[in-house]
Amino acid sequence: MKRIALLGSTGSIGRQTLEVVASQPDKFEVVVLTAQSNVNLLIEQALAFRPKYVVIGQENLYAQVKEVLNNQNIHVLAGQEALCEVVQIPEVEIVLTALVGYAGLKPTLKAITAGKHIALANKETLVVAGDLITNLLKKHKVQLYPVDSEHSAIFQCLVGEENNPIEKIILTASGGPFRGKTKQELAHVTKAQALKHPNWSMGAKITIDSASLMNKGLEVIEAKWLFNLQPEQIEVIVHPQSIIHSIVQFEDGSMKAQMGLPDMKLPIQYALSYPERYRTTFPRFDFGKYPALTFEQPDTETFRNLALAFEALKQGGNMPCILNAANEVAVQAFLEDKISFLEMPDLIEQCMQALPYIAQPSYEDYVNSDEQARRMMQELFMKPVKF
Repeated sequence: MKRIALLGSTGSIGRQTLEVVASQPDKFEVVVLTAQSNVNLLIEQALAFRPKYVVIGQENLYAQVKEVLNNQNIHVLAGQEALCEVVQIPEVEIVLTALVGYAGLKPTLKAITAGKHIALANKETLVVAGDLITNLLKKHKVQLYPVDSEHSAIFQCLVGEENNPIEKIILTASGGPFRGKTKQELAHVTKAQALKHPNWSMGAKITIDSASLMNKGLEVIEAKWLFNLQPEQIEVIVHPQSIIHSIVQFEDGSMKAQMGLPDMKLPIQYALSYPERYRTTFPRFDFGKYPALTFEQPDTETFRNLALAFEALKQGGNMPCILNAANEVAVQAFLEDKISFLEMPDLIEQCMQALPYIAQPSYEDYVNSDEQARRMMQELFMKPVKF
């Protein structure tokens, strides 16, 4: 029985994680559930899974949660610092971080220093502070298991290959809802169109990132830290069917791929069950329904976010942190109809070019870079974008 702290239980990954837990009641137990503001769903989850601790991020919602769970033998906490406290409690063995964006960094750091293993669905943690995280993992002898389908695929392909050097990895991308469109066609797309992903059901932020290819860019940076790679060892290929989740090529030229239907429950369960594979009732892939699997090169001139992510990766230091913060603000602005789809990469690039570069940042440098990027993006909204 693995005891889990689930950070971000009301989001897409969080909900699917609880489906996995419910399907394997003799394998997993939820000790901690957290959510930022979705009170009703958090309460519903708490009553169903009976965790020892529940954390609501927005402190003004504490009384509402406490009132319902007061007599349920569940400890209710509130606020961002409470997230950092609950990941350190002795009962927790593995922390599944499904928080969105930069918010996942600090509780993940606290969990690692407390010796908890990490199932990581929050790619931004490694994007922002990959060197800091990987050093702490080694220091505290903690394992990190990737939850993203692409990184889980690479992880699965590398099992048993510990002594065989990687020549390169190939991350697959669906291409999102705007695959094949020109800049002219993208000039007036709406958030409603961007939120209609052809293959995956995800939260708003990651869905917009997928439409702009920033999601794949963040995954490229994450892959560098997960698998100890150089930028030139990472490629991206567009695979519209989302059946091959990623590929490893070894030094002899042999390639291994992990395949399956686009269902996040499989990589979630594998991250929690590793090194075992538990029997599931998930739908199975049928070759007859997919007579052709196709591949094409990504269009980085139209979808410039992917190129910006590769540039941030090559620069290293605090540049991926700046990229991530700028993107988070840009996505929120697009969702609020403040900027257009094509303005997002232009503003992000301006932010990357303007803010100071730090080659070997400390944790405080990351915090400051994140804050500076967010402030600058807000300022850029007030100015015309330079093309």
